[in-house]
Amino acid sequence: MKSNIDLKNILTAINRRSYPAYKDTRGSYQFGDYILNIDHVQGDPFAAPSRISILVPASRAGFPAELYDLPHKRIALQDHLIRLFHREIEKYNFKAKGSGKSGLIAISRPGQEVLERSACCISPEKGDVLVRMEVGFPANGRTINSTELIRILFEFLPDCIRKTLYCRSLDQKQLISVIHLAEDQEFIRRQLKSLDLTAFVANGSILPRESGISQRPMRGAVPFVSPASMEITMELPHRGLLKGMGIRKGITLIVGGGYHGKSTLLKALELGVYNHIAGDGREFVITDASAVKIRAEDGRSIQNTDISMFISNLPNGKDTHAFCTEDASGSTSQAANVMEAIEAGTSLFLIDEDTCATNFMIRDELMQRVVHRDQEPITPFIERVRMLFQTQGISSIMVAGSSGSYFHVADCIIQMDRYIPKDITAFAREEAARFPALEIPEAEVPMPCFNRIPRAAKGFRGSDRIKMKTLGKDAFSINRDTVDLRYVEQLADSEQTAALSFMLKYAQLHYCDGRRNLREIVNELMNLVHDKGLEALADGSWLGSDLAMPRPQEVFACFNRYRGQAWK
Repeated sequence: MKSNIDLKNILTAINRRSYPAYKDTRGSYQFGDYILNIDHVQGDPFAAPSRISILVPASRAGFPAELYDLPHKRIALQDHLIRLFHREIEKYNFKAKGSGKSGLIAISRPGQEVLERSACCISPEKGDVLVRMEVGFPANGRTINSTELIRILFEFLPDCIRKTLYCRSLDQKQLISVIHLAEDQEFIRRQLKSLDLTAFVANGSILPRESGISQRPMRGAVPFVSPASMEITMELPHRGLLKGMGIRKGITLIVGGGYHGKSTLLKALELGVYNHIAGDGREFVITDASAVKIRAEDGRSIQNTDISMFISNLPNGKDTHAFCTEDASGSTSQAANVMEAIEAGTSLFLIDEDTCATNFMIRDELMQRVVHRDQEPITPFIERVRMLFQTQGISSIMVAGSSGSYFHVADCIIQMDRYIPKDITAFAREEAARFPALEIPEAEVPMPCFNRIPRAAKGFRGSDRIKMKTLGKDAFSINRDTVDLRYVEQLADSEQTAALSFMLKYAQLHYCDGRRNLREIVNELMNLVHDKGLEALADGSWLGSDLAMPRPQEVFACFNRYRGQAWK
């Protein structure tokens, strides 16, 4: 391994040469307590920035094993270090001058959720700390200005590393509080199962967000207070006693007037599948980790999905046991979303009527009288929601503001009144008894076998050049196809979308052999990244994107929305 003096000599020698000479710097260099790796050098100052990584051995980093010996603690510590490192490098961003991206210094910028990211990895066995980042190598025009890069690598970065990647340099109280919060959150997740809950919302939580484009808590928002009948108490390992609303397994209905907080509560539950940072307001909003938001998704592609539980006997005779369309309607897309969520292993549906297909959710009594059941190919969700819970153990939490039909099938009914929840189950049942319930025929409905087998798409057969681009949080392109994830609403970060593109590529090249079904492929992908980290998806090449861990449910959703996917 070369020394930092060797790197400085190389940079001095190539100063004022043509930009490609920067490629001579690739390699690893010992910088006293840490190793600097120049993994990828950009082609010119206007291209994507160069990629470097910093490895601090455990003996130098000094983090005690009890801070990272379990996955939830390790992920929280990594997230904390990324946030600290980002704050420090922002002080030096673009202080080195030049053309194009010269002087850029960047690392992942986490939002409110705590996610496992490729930007910082702590070895579970050794405790080594690896940080990945981007640096724009400076140039004047396309002429190297290595004097400015020497400032970045020998002045700016050492200062940031010294302040953030050594345990002795950190605020110890803050560090311990980060780990304690992660342990408390993990404790609640385990308690959900033992207490037969699907979700927990702590008293005092702040659910409203600052704005439609900000996930920060709203100032002056009404703190959450559980109805007395639904309040439970947990004794957390570090925080101690914590009270809040426990939502039990079964069918839960959230009702109330407009702007009273129904969708705000559901949105908090959607993202409660992730842990949140201190001060977010939703630190103790914890939802079943497998929960899936279900909605209509007009125009999406559906391939080989069995939607016969909800749609059958189509006038055109189309087979709904292996339904295919390139332009789904609202009802067929929602039916597919339900069945695909079951295939993905969900235990909880989250549904907001505002984003649903009405004819998929309900057919009122008058409509049933006018259009006879034999003439309607759609079996509404209300006729299946109880059966799905009783036979498959899948609970549902639904927001309803206009139809009271679900009062007859709900186990618990919560009314949001000026952002305060009230348990109105008894009152609603009494009122519902005065109205005739919808006729729901009793019938055994067999579940699909879920044995869909993806094959490698055409663009991956014998091709070693696969073009990928992340298009924000909502989509990515792979070769000539765009995978639209706009309505996969539990994606929290564009780096999760980037990881999905790498996962899809890796699966096409390694797993889609015509023998494994989709469940087996997703399991192998998740095992790969859990055992070897997100960097394993790079397949031996340099990691060209910052990645964040998605859930298995989003991996399934990615495959199901990839129009280029071939199926056996």
